[in-house]
Amino acid sequence: MQPLRGTKDILPDETIYWQYVYNQALEIFSLHNYKEIRTPILESTQLFERSIGETTDIINKEMYNFKDQGGRNITLRPEGTASIARAFVNHKLYQKTIQRLWYYGPMFRYERPQNGRQRQFHQLGIECIGSLNPMADAEVIHLAHKLLNQMELNNCTLEINSIGNLEERKRYQMDLIEYLKPYTKDLDKDSQQRLNINPLRILDSKNMKTQEILHYAPSLNKYLTKQSINHFNLVCTYLDSLQIQYNINYKLVRGLDYYNYTAFEIKTNLLGTQNTICGGGRYDNLIKQLGGPETPAVGWAIGLERLLQIVQKQLDIKKDHSRVYIITQGIEAQKKIWQIVKNLENEKINFELDLSNTSFQKQIKKAIKSGAKLCIIIGNDEILNNCITIKILNQHKQYTIPYENLLNEINQLSIKSEL
Repeated sequence: MQPLRGTKDILPDETIYWQYVYNQALEIFSLHNYKEIRTPILESTQLFERSIGETTDIINKEMYNFKDQGGRNITLRPEGTASIARAFVNHKLYQKTIQRLWYYGPMFRYERPQNGRQRQFHQLGIECIGSLNPMADAEVIHLAHKLLNQMELNNCTLEINSIGNLEERKRYQMDLIEYLKPYTKDLDKDSQQRLNINPLRILDSKNMKTQEILHYAPSLNKYLTKQSINHFNLVCTYLDSLQIQYNINYKLVRGLDYYNYTAFEIKTNLLGTQNTICGGGRYDNLIKQLGGPETPAVGWAIGLERLLQIVQKQLDIKKDHSRVYIITQGIEAQKKIWQIVKNLENEKINFELDLSNTSFQKQIKKAIKSGAKLCIIIGNDEILNNCITIKILNQHKQYTIPYENLLNEINQLSIKSEL
C-alpha cells in the first residue's frame, strides 16, 4: 500500500523539525498574548463557499467535497481563516476583547503535487480579530518577520499593497476589464477564464506575455480613497519604525475574496518558482458574512512544507537521543528493571529499554547505535550481588555500583558533563 498522491508520511527524523517550528511559534506568539485555537478538519461546504468566494480556484477546482451518511455537504478544510471566523461567531467570542489567535494544522486542496506543495499540506497562521487599527496589521507582519528571522530565514522579502475596499475594487475591476478586452486572445488561458469572473487574479499571472499587456493597465492604487490610503500609509510607517524592510507591489492581490485594505506576501529566493512562504492581509467583512457582527480582522498563514524545506537545510537541530539505555538478561533482571524504570521516570531522565532478549554484546551494539551515552546493565550476577553495572559508552568505561546508588550516580555523571 502506498500513501495517496499528494500526501506524505512525516517520519521521526523529520518530526523534530515540525516540533521545532511549533515550539518557536508558541514562544513568540505567547509573548504577544496570542492563544492557540484548534478547529475541526471537517467543515460544512457552505462555510467556504460563503467566505472564500465562488469565483476562486479553491472553490471551483481544489476543494475535497463529499456527502456524509446524513446527506450533509462536507469539505476538508482548504485553509484556516474561515474556520477561525466560524468559531469566533459560533462561540460569541466577539463579546470579549480583541481576540489574538494562532493555529497549526493540516489543510487539503486538490492541486497538482509538486515540490513544496501537497494535497494534504500544513499551515501555521495567526488572526488578530476586533481591531481596525493599522497597528494590528503591523503587529501580525512583525510576528511573521520575527518568526522567520528566529529560524534564520534572513533573506526573505516582504511585499505589501493596499487592495482597498469592496467599492474601490469594483470600480477598478470595471476599468481593468475594459482595458483587457482588446487583448483577450493574447492573454494566457487562465487569465482569459478569469477576465469576467475574477479579473484581479490576472494581476498575479506568471505568464510573461500577460505581464507585458498589464504593463500599461490601470493601477488599483489610483482608485483608493483617502481612508484606504491613510490606513496603508500608517501600516508602512509602523513597519519603518520596526525597521522591517518592504517593497510596495501595486500588482499584489490575494487569491481569496474576503481580503480588503492591506495585502502582503513574504517571499524567498530559496524555493524556486514556489517562492511565497507567507501570505495574508486584512479581512474586515468576513465575520459579518458568516452571521456575526461587523468585526475587523487581519492575519496570515505560512505554508509549513515550504518553510521546512529551508529550515531542514539551514538549521542544525540536535536529534533527541536517550541519555540512558537499559540492558537486561534473564527473567529476574527483567522483573527488577521496572522499579528502575519508575525511578528514571520520576527523575525525568529519558531512557530506552531494550526489548530484544538478545545477548549482552548485541544489546550493547544497539545501545551505541542509539546514540545513548550510558548503559544500565542488569543480569544474573547483578541480581545475585544486588548491584548494577554502569557502562559509559563514549569512554569505553565500565564499573559496578550498589543498586540503591543508581540515581545518585546518574546525577553525578550529568553534573560532570560525562553524559
